Amino acid sequence: MRQLPVLLAILYTINLISTIHVLAFIMENHIRCFDDISKKVFNDEGVTTNSSSEQKYVENLILKIYKQFEQKASIDPDLPKLNKNAHAKFLKNALISLPQSYTCLDASRPWLIYWILHALWALKDMPDSETLSHTVSFLSQCQHKEGGYGGGPGQYSHLGTTYAAVNALSIIGTDEAYNSIDRSSLQKFLWTVREVDGSFALHRGGEQDIRGAYCAVSTAKLTNTFTEALFDKTAEWIVSCQTYEGGFAGCPGMEAHGGYAYCGIAALALLNRTKLCDLDALLRWCVNRQTSVEGGFQGRTNKLVDGCYSFWQGAIFPIISAILAQDHKEMIETVLFNQGALQEYIIVCCQAPDGGLIDKPGKPRDIYHTCYTLSGLSVAQHGTGANDAYVVGSPHNELNRIHPLHNIAPHLAYNALHYFIRHPPPVKDKN
Repeated sequence: MRQLPVLLAILYTINLISTIHVLAFIMENHIRCFDDISKKVFNDEGVTTNSSSEQKYVENLILKIYKQFEQKASIDPDLPKLNKNAHAKFLKNALISLPQSYTCLDASRPWLIYWILHALWALKDMPDSETLSHTVSFLSQCQHKEGGYGGGPGQYSHLGTTYAAVNALSIIGTDEAYNSIDRSSLQKFLWTVREVDGSFALHRGGEQDIRGAYCAVSTAKLTNTFTEALFDKTAEWIVSCQTYEGGFAGCPGMEAHGGYAYCGIAALALLNRTKLCDLDALLRWCVNRQTSVEGGFQGRTNKLVDGCYSFWQGAIFPIISAILAQDHKEMIETVLFNQGALQEYIIVCCQAPDGGLIDKPGKPRDIYHTCYTLSGLSVAQHGTGANDAYVVGSPHNELNRIHPLHNIAPHLAYNALHYFIRHPPPVKDKN
């Protein structure tokens, strides 16, 4: 960890509004003790609301869990432990067969595949090559003849499931996986959902929001179907979604939200247009989303902690560090959130006993939260990637590192991009 005077010099040099709050989180970047945590409980200032009551309930529940954990940790110094084998078993079973409760996600099957494969890769426990080949074949059935991927065989293309399918195929990373993508029709599909103001609809005739812009630019970058014309005005439209709070909303005029904020800054970084946004305000907003008692992140102001925001909020920080490092090289080694507290929340509070991860204590496990909570744990362990991993508990807890802009492995993103550079699609643009 950097010395405090150096941090102060760096942060004052770049004139961050949130300097004091950022430093508070950095200086707390260690295993927290129960007595310190319990002093930070929510103060409703005598005004009880539904939100304040729910916040107090969650805090009390988590304080009990932390108290029990502290007692166990006094006996076993290797605690907390990530139950990797149980999580991998849960995910591998889900890749083969899902319970009836997942019927509602029939239009999200590429998402399910991506969440499972990415989580297994993070856990260092990928399926065998035959299973991966079958997965490529299934995703090929989800590819629409007019370009892009639908939620299942025969379904219309959607930017979300297209992004998920491309990420899943990049994780598999074989020639079979790469060659299964029809990039000429993919590029045509991207043009059909592009609006004149630079925004993207999630599907033909669908709503335009910042998720569409991110999914489009991430997909185009990975598959080498990106062109300047395709994303003309997109950065400007994304910046119009930044709110008075500092985060990004789904579309102009709406509330700042963790998932949208990630999509906004990640898309701007991929477009190399981050200077258009108010980075100081974004950092201040993100820092204030890490909860004091729980240690995890909330998605919006005055909302409850949720394991999935470990990634949606947590991954914003290494992106910001990388942006600041363009002018201040020291920032690439500076982690701007409490890595230890986030790891404690995930490993102590968010593991289902029989495998899988959860939103918060009392919630059921699911594949979505398993994926993004593990992604957030990886971010918390590896920070900006410039230093050695900082792992809470047993060294066995360490996960593989992820690329904060694509949420797949850095080398897998690199491999996909360079494969597609060497094998350009027959059609390069709309015209």
